[in-house]
Amino acid sequence: MKKFLLFCFIGLLFSCSGVKKTQEALNSGNYMSAINKAIINIAQNKTKKSNQTYIVLLEEGYRKNTERELQNIKFLKKEDNPANFEEIFNTYARLKSIQERIRPLLPLYIQDENRTAQFNFKNYDDELIAAKLNLSEFLYNKAVTLLENANYKADYRTAYSDLNYLEEINPNFKDAIAKREEAYRKGLDFVIVEMTNNTDMVIPKRLEDELLNLNTYGLNTHWTEYHTNRIQNQIYDYQMEVSFQDIYITPEQISEKQISKEKQIKDGYTFVEDKNGNVVSDSLGNSIKIDKFKTVKCDFYQFTQFKSAQVTGVVNFIDLKKQQKINQYPLSSQFIFEHSYANYNGDKRALENDLVTLLQLARVPFPSNEQMVYDAGEDLKNNLKSILSKQSFD
Repeated sequence: MKKFLLFCFIGLLFSCSGVKKTQEALNSGNYMSAINKAIINIAQNKTKKSNQTYIVLLEEGYRKNTERELQNIKFLKKEDNPANFEEIFNTYARLKSIQERIRPLLPLYIQDENRTAQFNFKNYDDELIAAKLNLSEFLYNKAVTLLENANYKADYRTAYSDLNYLEEINPNFKDAIAKREEAYRKGLDFVIVEMTNNTDMVIPKRLEDELLNLNTYGLNTHWTEYHTNRIQNQIYDYQMEVSFQDIYITPEQISEKQISKEKQIKDGYTFVEDKNGNVVSDSLGNSIKIDKFKTVKCDFYQFTQFKSAQVTGVVNFIDLKKQQKINQYPLSSQFIFEHSYANYNGDKRALENDLVTLLQLARVPFPSNEQMVYDAGEDLKNNLKSILSKQSFD
């Protein structure tokens, strides 16, 4: 019973808090917030007594919001500014949307006042259609003017954005789709990617192919296309140059380290004798034994094969129209080949387990210089991807 009363009390607190926030939103002129909160609560249970206040708040919020929205539309129309067409259209759309959200809840009965809540609904279809047509004409004409008089790619992109929005609100309006495709093509930045090798070594062909495999980087954005092969008659805006400056590969090295180990190990056992030379027994009559130990020694020889490759370069971004470098990033990577193995002289029981493991390994062939450069390229790809994520041509 106590738990039930506690849950009821907590529920009442939450209910009061929700009503208070809805009332505060209404009092501060945030009518949409008040309407949304009220609709959510009423939709859960419109006959619930604690939701009666939400019905009153919804009625008031709807009335005040409608009055303000219609006054705003009246003002915007009076200004006679085509730039207001979008706001007029959106306002009518909001008015209609609110009505469509409230309609399924009706009727709503206010018990304390013994009446049905009043919502003065209006059919805004004609106004909405007219507003959409005005906005469509405005967006279309604005975009066409930009296409005809564009000086910068940003103009084409603005035209594309307007036409894209036009397609959303009014599909297949005139030839807007064709105009949008034109705006998109003209707004694209085209980047040609080239790789240069200024070192004295050959870059492995498969590494070059992987570095230039643009699909692995997710390079292309909505307004940027990267090409590794030039397309005939295509005018490129930028060049991305991956330039290798130096490749250093160390000689093959084998280092040796000697470790001397000794350890006491069990070597059988002996019986405990008393002072008379008799074997001592425990309480159960068993002869008492003690372990015997001996010291074993081992010389451990560890060999480590080592070879490293260091690749350095730069990534340059060049504005081809201005013939000007706009960004430069360092590019570097290192790959280390290291392999250890060992042998021993003496009793290997003196060695720890990790050293014994090395005894199972043998010398392996060193990787070729080409393989070293290729292996260093794995990190180069990650480095290059990081650089490309930072680069923007906007």
